[in-house]
Amino acid sequence: MSLPTHVRLVEVGPRDGLQNEPGQVTTQTKIELIRRLLDAGLRTIEVGSFVSAKWVPQMADTPQVLRALQPIEGAHYLALVPNLQGLQRARAAEVRDIAVFAAASETFTRRNINASIEESLARYAEVCAAALAAGMQVRGYVSTAIACPYEGDIAPARVAAVARRLAQMGCYEISLGDTIGVGTPARVHAMLDAVLKDLPLNRIAVHFHDTYGQALANIYASLERGVATVDSSVAGLGGCPYAPGASGNVASEDVVYLLQGLGIECGIDLDKLTHTGATICAALGRENQSKAGRALLAKAQ
Repeated sequence: MSLPTHVRLVEVGPRDGLQNEPGQVTTQTKIELIRRLLDAGLRTIEVGSFVSAKWVPQMADTPQVLRALQPIEGAHYLALVPNLQGLQRARAAEVRDIAVFAAASETFTRRNINASIEESLARYAEVCAAALAAGMQVRGYVSTAIACPYEGDIAPARVAAVARRLAQMGCYEISLGDTIGVGTPARVHAMLDAVLKDLPLNRIAVHFHDTYGQALANIYASLERGVATVDSSVAGLGGCPYAPGASGNVASEDVVYLLQGLGIECGIDLDKLTHTGATICAALGRENQSKAGRALLAKAQ
């Protein structure tokens, strides 16, 4: 199959990237980050979540962040919703796009949310039904789509089963996540083989971590299969909590550089994105994890 001519990036930095930052990230810092991402051309951005502030304090100001963002034609501000209570808070904040997170690992699901996979899917079915009835859109995520930090390798059929259930609930798109970043192209192809038996390409996205330096190779493998939606995080924000010190989300700058080299349109201004990555890293006092970003910044000096 030929590579897609256009790829849509889903920017996860403001939520997935910042939720585990050790220091407090100010609301204004988050708002400025999102505005810069919009200016760079990103149009689907995870801006926060409606989980308990007790468990994820960095996301407690999601309603304030959302109120500060102006509606932009074609822009979608995604917020994670874990249950009906979170959905009620999302509706109060006038969120139109939400996401639910499932996993293909039984142990991972139990340790994360104290529920079985089946119990979690039943919970998300209620969330999806209520959200769709309210005119909202729902994106689904399948974590541990390659392997689990507790169970090891995950059978592709298990990933396909969870993805199928999320699609049946009405999720318009299913993002398949290599949570611990151990995937390789061959394993990605095997996983996609299973998922694509049930779901069309236009309902699939991929979400890779770069723990073993394989994220771009795995993205290319997905492009070879025709997948045209990729999750990424500016400056590689976010770590891998199951591999201390390891890289986390693949950097948006690196993905855009890859796409440009392949002649694939994505609508992103790489120069603006690179400076956005540098700005947020300076604000957080952390090292920029984007190799392309660092190289481009050094070249400009």
